[in-house]
Amino acid sequence: MDILVCSECFFKDIQSAINFSKGGEKIIVKSGIYKAPIFINKSIELIAQGKVIIDGGGKYQIITVMADDVKIEGFIIKNSGMSYSEDIAGLKVKNSRNCTIKNNHLINNFFAIYLEGVNNCKIENNIIIGFARGEGSSGNGIHIWNSESIFIKKNYIKGHRDGIYFEFVKNSIIMENVSEDNLRYGLHFMFSHNNVFIKNKFHRNGAGVAVMYSKNVMIEENIFNENRGLASYGFLLKDLSDSKVYKNQFINNTYGVYLEECNRTIFKENLFKNNGWAIRIYANSENNLFERNIFIGNAFDVSTNNITYFQNTFLKNYWDKYQGYDLDKDGIGDIPYRPVSFMSFLFEKYPLSILFYNSFLMYIMDIMESLIPLFNPKSLIDKEPLTKPL
Repeated sequence: MDILVCSECFFKDIQSAINFSKGGEKIIVKSGIYKAPIFINKSIELIAQGKVIIDGGGKYQIITVMADDVKIEGFIIKNSGMSYSEDIAGLKVKNSRNCTIKNNHLINNFFAIYLEGVNNCKIENNIIIGFARGEGSSGNGIHIWNSESIFIKKNYIKGHRDGIYFEFVKNSIIMENVSEDNLRYGLHFMFSHNNVFIKNKFHRNGAGVAVMYSKNVMIEENIFNENRGLASYGFLLKDLSDSKVYKNQFINNTYGVYLEECNRTIFKENLFKNNGWAIRIYANSENNLFERNIFIGNAFDVSTNNITYFQNTFLKNYWDKYQGYDLDKDGIGDIPYRPVSFMSFLFEKYPLSILFYNSFLMYIMDIMESLIPLFNPKSLIDKEPLTKPL
């Protein structure tokens, strides 16, 4: 039998109903405003019926879960406490299995949803909005630590430090989420292997998206756009290996993709459009393949810090700056394309020279280079550039 909580019911507060429950039951909470904190140590379903607000009053961690097979659905969880020494959350799940967090609104919390030491949990269709003014005064929207098999789908995250944060998380899926207007990263991975993120949108975040110290990551059909500023990246990859970056869109970013110590990763069928630098790749990144990508309207298609040592391959990409010909009409240019211009290399070596961008001097240098290449790094060419986008 379901347990009811409401102002006219036997149980007038949520914690009393949980304490009475023997586990395995459904607790239905009717419309109203309820106080925190709430502690769940039994396998229950906690379901809101109508407009149910749980308010932390700016003092407490609102809901803490330390039990398996818990479902929390339909609540407005707002105004958690804040601490510089503790990770206080609107909803925290610790050392649990098989939890479901669905269809909730989490508003003005320090951390919104925080999972620690959990396995096989779902976070789906939640709206998460913070009002962070600085990185030190805000936690992350969805924060996962030391966990496995997490499924995060169709959430909206805005106004936190990082939208979604993974550290020591494996075998998990992030899909169809929107993470925008967060202070730092829309998504931040650290030491997290064998994960997939697909069909997400990362929009106008302070520093874009970062994946660090990870391997075997699948990144497919995501949109990275309008991440702008001196330290903004559509997608920052640091010490990533053996991964796949397929069919993503990098649009209107300072840097579309920034690679440092990134190895054995395949970039295929991505769109790089209207970025400052489409790809900025350090020479310590090796054995990466860039194939059948589209480059349109970028200030610089590729930039690197070392043209004498470059161990990556560009093949069959479409470059809108390519001015070669295709006599046999097979869709592949008859002469190679060199995506690193002299000016992009100059800007890499001497950052202040960016002042000459779009100047008459740069215009003259581009014309000269198209006629007589000023340098010819043999390892940094696309031998079979496409003459039409895919």
